[in-house]
Amino acid sequence: MGKIILIILSILGLLLSPNLVLSDCTDLGRSTSLYVVDDQSIIFYVGNSPLAKVVLEDCTVTRSSNIRLLKTYVCDDDSLLVDGEECSIMTVKLASTGSLE
Repeated sequence: MGKIILIILSILGLLLSPNLVLSDCTDLGRSTSLYVVDDQSIIFYVGNSPLAKVVLEDCTVTRSSNIRLLKTYVCDDDSLLVDGEECSIMTVKLASTGSLE
């Protein structure tokens, strides 16, 4: 009986907190370059290989923007600096999980 309750609680926890399952995290500190896709999306590269796509929530980024990390290991809801302004990260999508489109 105790195992069934534990399983049900685990499933309910996952259903109520989908960001825990869907959230990607990565070490952007190892990136060597970046590419601004549009006014809210940046792809970070290690060499010639894409590492992750970061979508910003409340900032506009341009190809001439100065982009700096506040910390190297980032997840959804973390922040980075764009032209000196702290910007929230809406999503981090790893290249290893599929297309970055």
